[in-house]
Amino acid sequence: MKRLPHTRGCFVCGESNSVGLNLRFETDGRVVQCRFVPRAEHIGFKQVVHGGLIATVLDEIMVWACVVQTRRFAFCAEMNIRFQRTARPGEELIAVSELASNRKDKVFEAKAELKNSAGQVLAGATGKYLPIKQADAVEMATDFVEDASWLLSGQ
Repeated sequence: MKRLPHTRGCFVCGESNSVGLNLRFETDGRVVQCRFVPRAEHIGFKQVVHGGLIATVLDEIMVWACVVQTRRFAFCAEMNIRFQRTARPGEELIAVSELASNRKDKVFEAKAELKNSAGQVLAGATGKYLPIKQADAVEMATDFVEDASWLLSGQ
């Protein structure tokens, strides 16, 4: 697995974002994954991780699945999530995603799952992503801590 670059400011992966999740993603060239341990402050209801936070992690990993396969960054246009089980703070979770289809480089479709350490699916998601313009991608790349040029060859 190859570790994907991360940014300074992103809520999900930003190393300098003091309120962020500070997640790190890795890929085998097709599938993207990350491990995540929600903290007590990530709850909605008592001892249940907030669904919005789960949606954020699933969105982020689907973006990375698009990038890995297409070499283009994209914004979410539509996302559908099915919550199946509750996630608990302190429990290690594993998010996995892959590109489902590339519609002529105009729309990318991805799918993702969030599982607990026992392999039970807690939430599944699908999303449609729109590639961003090259100038915007170049500007975004200035926030990366590591070299992201190998991912931007399609920009």
